[in-house]
Amino acid sequence: MVVDGEVTYLDNAATSWPKPPVVAEAMSNFLAQEAANPGRAGHRMAVAAEKMLDSVRKILTDFVGGTDLHRMVLAMNGTDALNIAFKSILRPGDHVITSMVEHNSVSRPLQAMADARFIELTRVDFSPQTGVIDPADIAKAITPRTRLIALTHASNVLGTIQPIREVGLIARERGVRFLVDAAQTIGVVPIHVVNDAIDILAFPGHKSLLGPTGTGALYVHTTIDIGELAAFREGGTGGDSGSPTQPRLMPYFLEAGTPNTVGICGLGAAVKYVTDHSPLKTLHHEQQLVQRFIDGAGELDQLTIYGPTGSDASRCRVGTVSFNLPPYSPQELGAILDDSFGIAIRPGLHCAPYAHKTLGTYPDGAVRVSPGFFSTADDIDKLLAALHQMG
Repeated sequence: MVVDGEVTYLDNAATSWPKPPVVAEAMSNFLAQEAANPGRAGHRMAVAAEKMLDSVRKILTDFVGGTDLHRMVLAMNGTDALNIAFKSILRPGDHVITSMVEHNSVSRPLQAMADARFIELTRVDFSPQTGVIDPADIAKAITPRTRLIALTHASNVLGTIQPIREVGLIARERGVRFLVDAAQTIGVVPIHVVNDAIDILAFPGHKSLLGPTGTGALYVHTTIDIGELAAFREGGTGGDSGSPTQPRLMPYFLEAGTPNTVGICGLGAAVKYVTDHSPLKTLHHEQQLVQRFIDGAGELDQLTIYGPTGSDASRCRVGTVSFNLPPYSPQELGAILDDSFGIAIRPGLHCAPYAHKTLGTYPDGAVRVSPGFFSTADDIDKLLAALHQMG
C-alpha cells in the first residue's frame, strides 16, 4: 500500500524526475538577477541574458558534436523543434521516409503534410522481435524525389536504439537529408552529428538532459545552407528590426519572439550536470535496472514483454521497456499501481500508435516502465513485488 504519499517514479521516458537541485538554483538566480529580454535592449541585464543564451547554445552544440553554436535553434520542446524542421526544409512534392516506430511528434506533422498532398510519405516497418529498423529497408525506400529521412534514435515504447549512423551514411551517399529525433537518447546515448552524418537533430530538454519542461532545441548542421530553409515562424528577433521579413541569419531565422530564458538557463545547468556525471555511466545504470525488471518479470507466466528479452536484452535499449499482464488492461494496471502501490508508470499507446499496431497491442497499448538517472534497484523491486501480488 502507499505510505505517506510516497511515489516510486518510473515514467522518465515522459519526463525525468526529480531534477538535479542545480537546475532550480540556476533558474532562481537568473530570475532574481538577469531575467531581462535578451537582444531587445543594450543595458547590462539584457546583454547578460543574451550571453546566457549563447552560453547554453555552446554547451548544447559541444554536447552533440556540432561545429557552430549559431546553428543551435532554441525551441519550446522536442515537438516544436521537429515542426520547425519539417516546415522549414520540406517543399511541395518532396518524398519523406520515416518509420512505424515513431512518436506522434514525427508522425503527425508528416501525416498532415501527406494528407494535404504537400509531400509523399513512406513508413518503413521495424522487427517486433528486435524492435529495430533495418537500414536496408530505408535504402530501398529512397526515390529520386526523396528529400528527407526522419527517424527516432530510440523507441519510446520499446526503448530499442536504432542504427542511426548506418542510416546517416546511406542518406549522405544518396544525397538525402537526415533528421534524427533524439527525444529518448539525448543525455544517455552519445550523439555526434558529424560522425553520425546527421543534418538535423531535434531534442527536448526535459527528459534525459534533466532540464525543465518547456525547453528543447534543433541543431541544423552546416551541411544545410540557410538558402534551403523557409522561416517557420516570423516575428521579433531583437536585431535587424528594419527588415520587413525574418532576417536570414542563424539562429534567428528559425527563432522569433521572447525565448524561455528562465527554462533555458535551467537547461544549461542540467546539461553541465549530465556531462559531469557521464551519460554512458547513466545509460549503463538505466540498462541494469531494465535488465533487473526483465529478469524478475520472467517469473510471471502471464506477463508479456515486448521487444528483446533474455539475459542481455537491455544492451540494445535505453531505460525503457513495455509489457502487458492479462487479465488487466494497461489502463487498469496503471491505475492499480498508482492508487494501491504509489508506482508511477505509463499505460496506453505512448503517442506511438503505429508502433503498437506492429506489436499487435493496438488499441489498448501496453504498460511502459522507464527508470531514470535517480531510479534505484529498490524501485524496480517494488514494481516487481506489486506485479507478483497482482499476478
